[in-house]
Amino acid sequence: QVQLVESGGGLVQAGGSLRLSCAASGRTFSSYAMGWFRQAPGKEREFVAAIRWSGASTYYADSVKGRFTISRDNAKNTVYLQMYSLKPKDTAVYYCAAVEPPFTTETLKRRADYDYWGQGTQVTVSS
Repeated sequence: QVQLVESGGGLVQAGGSLRLSCAASGRTFSSYAMGWFRQAPGKEREFVAAIRWSGASTYYADSVKGRFTISRDNAKNTVYLQMYSLKPKDTAVYYCAAVEPPFTTETLKRRADYDYWGQGTQVTVSS
């Protein structure tokens, strides 16, 4: 069982930056792949970024590639999402999620394949 708690959301002006954190409980955190998803009002939850257990492989949605960076610290049971050059269209509730092995690259981009979810943190980007 894994519990996830996100933090770091808030209100920021366009062009600004934020770093989201996701603290995980569970002794086997390092074996899970982790992902960030987001959901804007009236829209479906969408993939943002994912990272394998080693941190060596990362994946991004095209809409955030080059602006967001996902990383993890297995010693701290924490995964991060550093967001730069934020745009109003990045406004959403951001969710952290974990998926148990085995998984594939495609698995990491599919919302339905994740096993555990956090409660979400609001990110609002003003123009």
